[in-house]
Amino acid sequence: MNAEDDKLGHGRVIFPEKTHIRFRGPPKSSGLQGSRIENVNVHPTRPAATKLSAKQNATKKHGISLGQFLRTELTRGYQLENDEERYSARREKIYSFMKIPRELEKFMAYGFFQCADSFLFVYTFLPLRFLMALWAVVTRPLIRCLGGKKINGKKGERLLRPAEVCDLLKGVVVLGCWAATWRVDTSMMYHLVKSQSVIKLYIFYNMLEVGDRLFSAFGQDTIDALLWTATEPRVRANSNHTRHLGTLPHLLFAFAYVLLHSILVLFQATTLNVAINSNNKALLTIMMSNNFVELKGSVFKKFDKTNLFQVSCSDVRERFHLAVLLLAVCLQTMKEYAWRVDRLIVLLPDCILVLVAEVLVDWVKHAFITRFNELQSTVYRDYTVSLAYDMAQTRQETAFSDQSDLVARRMGFIPLPLGVAMARVLCTTLTPSARPANLILLVLAYLVLISFRILNSLVILGKACDLIASHTHSNTADPKSSSTPQEAESNNVDTANPTLAMAIFSNSAVSLNNVCLNEALLKSENLEQGTEPAAPSTKNVVRAGSEPLLPQGQEFLS
Repeated sequence: MNAEDDKLGHGRVIFPEKTHIRFRGPPKSSGLQGSRIENVNVHPTRPAATKLSAKQNATKKHGISLGQFLRTELTRGYQLENDEERYSARREKIYSFMKIPRELEKFMAYGFFQCADSFLFVYTFLPLRFLMALWAVVTRPLIRCLGGKKINGKKGERLLRPAEVCDLLKGVVVLGCWAATWRVDTSMMYHLVKSQSVIKLYIFYNMLEVGDRLFSAFGQDTIDALLWTATEPRVRANSNHTRHLGTLPHLLFAFAYVLLHSILVLFQATTLNVAINSNNKALLTIMMSNNFVELKGSVFKKFDKTNLFQVSCSDVRERFHLAVLLLAVCLQTMKEYAWRVDRLIVLLPDCILVLVAEVLVDWVKHAFITRFNELQSTVYRDYTVSLAYDMAQTRQETAFSDQSDLVARRMGFIPLPLGVAMARVLCTTLTPSARPANLILLVLAYLVLISFRILNSLVILGKACDLIASHTHSNTADPKSSSTPQEAESNNVDTANPTLAMAIFSNSAVSLNNVCLNEALLKSENLEQGTEPAAPSTKNVVRAGSEPLLPQGQEFLS
């Protein structure tokens, strides 16, 4: 090449180390100078690249024998300590996964006994409170007519206190629905269900389960609306007269709800009775497999702590409901077989199998929910503390609802329909003659029930006090674990009072100072300590805005 070609910008070749191709760019007028290609390396000859290419050629030439490959695979090592954090976290997840059944059962057991306490209230203390309210209805007008100074009170004061009105309405609803269920022929219901095919019964049982959940969703609101309408102060009732229908329409609506829900529970018990007592166990197998289908709808969903708490409370209610249904099935079956022990031996394994399947499904479901949503096993302890706060709230001197109502709101368990259905089963199963011995046995059975209810209340109340005390101590010892101001505001808790301990998901904050079975016990303790009984204060119990509970005035506490 000559100098003239180099001046014109033509390509040049340099030997021997590198080869470059240089192109002449486009004219300046074209506007494409930014995309010009200056140099292209054709044959890079770096020393490292040369050595690597030679090594690859040698490997391709000589190859790797099968023995070398096997020896490499068998002797290859792992350096797990290089990723210590990840493997330690996975080991902790496995440990947490294995702890889920134990922690879940602790929560389930406490919630189960709370449901039992609410259910036994219908058979033990509600009849006594109903009779006391009836006695007040009969005697107080007579005493007022006779000019009793203590009973007259203020002008315009109601004859009955709010608690007596609530007990009277509950008793009327329970007795009316129990009398109405006698029009339902359970034997005809059994043969109607038994005549259907397996697939129809499976669909029918699923429909009953969905209907039970739908009834439970608005049932407590119906009862609350009735009780509030009947006990609302007259000043508010007159100002808001157009906002409600009146006590009688609400009573009829609550009566219709409890009756329909009770009939649905009877159908559930009958379907379960057919599945257990039939020779073909296909229906029972399909019903048990339905629990495993529940895993598909819940395991792979996104859950936070609040949603998991709702699912856990629903599982507690479902387990108690199933236990009561199995008890009804056992009573009906034993009556048909003249209470023979050999039939009970055949019946118990199927009932236990149904309960075991329910428990196993709950274990698997909650274990994988916590696994996929990165939740610790200790979250169930927080849930138990929340139930403990609910229990302590109902034992306060200034409580504004009884324990059964609060459990119904928290877990979706409504004891009235289940109590009516179980009373119908008991009356058809146990039909003794009116002899003195049978009456004595009936009284003894009532005393056993009321004793068991008192014992159960004492146990769960003592457990609630222990849980609240430990929760308060842990919050005092570790200020970082206390709730944030946003959480405190959402729960309507007075954070300025240091004596109040708050559970994460509790709807109230309560103090252990006034937690007792009744007011008399509180006064006796104060007298023993030589102190005056404290004046009722509404600051110990804080109501959440999401729960419209019954108000309690000073006359209700007297």
